[in-house]
Amino acid sequence: ARVGLIGENGAGKSTLLRLLAGVDEPDGGEIVRPVRLGWLPQEVPFEGGMPVSNILDAAEAPLLDLERRLEAAAAALGAPDGTSELAQPDAADVYAAALDEAERVELWSRDARRDALLDGFGVAGIPLSTPLGAISGGQRSRLALAALLLSRPEALVLDEPSNHLDDRAVDALRVQLLGWRGPVLFASDDRALLDEVATELVDLDPSRRAATGENGGGQAVRYGGGFTDYLAEKAREQQRWAYAYALEQRELVQLRQTVQVTARALGNPDRRVRDNDKFVRNFKQASIEVAISRRVRDAERRLDELERDQLGSPPEPLRFAGLPSGIAALETDDPLVALDDAAVDRRLEPVTLALRAGDRMLITGPNGAGKSTLLGVLAASIPPDAGRRTATPRLRVGMLAQDTRLAQPHRTPRELYAAALGEGRAAAVPLATLGLLAERDLDRPVGALSVGQQRRVELALVLGRPPHVLLLDEPTNHLSLRLATELEDALDTHPGAVVVASHDRWLRRRWSGAELALGAVSGAR
Repeated sequence: ARVGLIGENGAGKSTLLRLLAGVDEPDGGEIVRPVRLGWLPQEVPFEGGMPVSNILDAAEAPLLDLERRLEAAAAALGAPDGTSELAQPDAADVYAAALDEAERVELWSRDARRDALLDGFGVAGIPLSTPLGAISGGQRSRLALAALLLSRPEALVLDEPSNHLDDRAVDALRVQLLGWRGPVLFASDDRALLDEVATELVDLDPSRRAATGENGGGQAVRYGGGFTDYLAEKAREQQRWAYAYALEQRELVQLRQTVQVTARALGNPDRRVRDNDKFVRNFKQASIEVAISRRVRDAERRLDELERDQLGSPPEPLRFAGLPSGIAALETDDPLVALDDAAVDRRLEPVTLALRAGDRMLITGPNGAGKSTLLGVLAASIPPDAGRRTATPRLRVGMLAQDTRLAQPHRTPRELYAAALGEGRAAAVPLATLGLLAERDLDRPVGALSVGQQRRVELALVLGRPPHVLLLDEPTNHLSLRLATELEDALDTHPGAVVVASHDRWLRRRWSGAELALGAVSGAR
């Protein structure tokens, strides 16, 4: 089994993995794990002065120990009776067990696997004597991943294993996981990796109780297959949720009306019985009142149950509010913004492009190719050293930077939104309607929010007043899988120009617009 662990920011994915790996202890319950479990945290601890060779030596230590045990068992098996510490039957069992383990860990191809892993993860060129403090965090993570796979544990528990990996390294990881002989559990926001590798997904969804009405919210929900299968099932689940919610709300309205109308009728009876017999008249009057009272009590009891345990409303999908506002007003067929051989010294080679309303462009390229710099030039926040940038008058450019940069951490998302858009616009397009933040987070200080939640606030500040040119630098970073997918779908509804710089393989594979590959051939395709 290769199980992908997914969930919203803060749902507890890393906590669960640390419990399974034995790093943390649970407050209750029981965990069963194999003796040799391989654990890869998001941030790999290291000692700066330790040489690279120490990591690899530690990974190979159990393999070398197995090799010695196998040799000792083979020698005991071939020794004359009485000359070995092991009796012949015991020696045979020990040798057979060691041989099975050696085959499982591919002991005899250890050197070849080591070279292939280091090469596949792009760390083969690092001298073994190099101190760990002298290499980058990404290199340390890739080195730790290579060492872990080299050691061939019985099971793998991995927290965001594709972080810091380029396409070639992710492909090497994919091949390793697909061929792994033991169970694998990995938390990941890499939708392409989840789709390629996972045999099932486990979703730690805190909204599960709201969707199902079940007690014990936050229960793990299992989905068979990869990410494509998950999306299809989530769409069906969302439809069932919306249908059940609509039925329940209709019943609530009917019950409230029943309680109100029948209670009023009971308190103000106007039901004169025409029978002249006083006893019959009183008897019929009492029977009617009893029936009405019972009806009110039944309705009140059902109303209390529904109001206490009712379903939450389905989460609003991300949408671009007020899209036509200010965008159609430009009324021009000319490029909204254009670059003519624009370059930035040592950061961006000359680029020529023109963006019109409705254009979609994906910027790709290796780290250091200038993707973020190009977006800065388009946004006019970075002036070109050569060439020129031209733009339509009154052009509004909105940019989501790669790194979270929210100022005033003491202010709430609602306050920042109103300050950025103005009170009138913020009232016309309330922050809650964008489908980015839960109601409970709108009035918390942004400094108390997670990185993913802060990323949502920044996106709201851009989308609340849709720009003519929307620039997104690694937009799916720190977003949940649901929100990242909704963002991609919402881009199609934007009437202005959209430029996205991204390493996200899922996004890149589904991209249908133009593409500009930096570090390869200049100019848009």
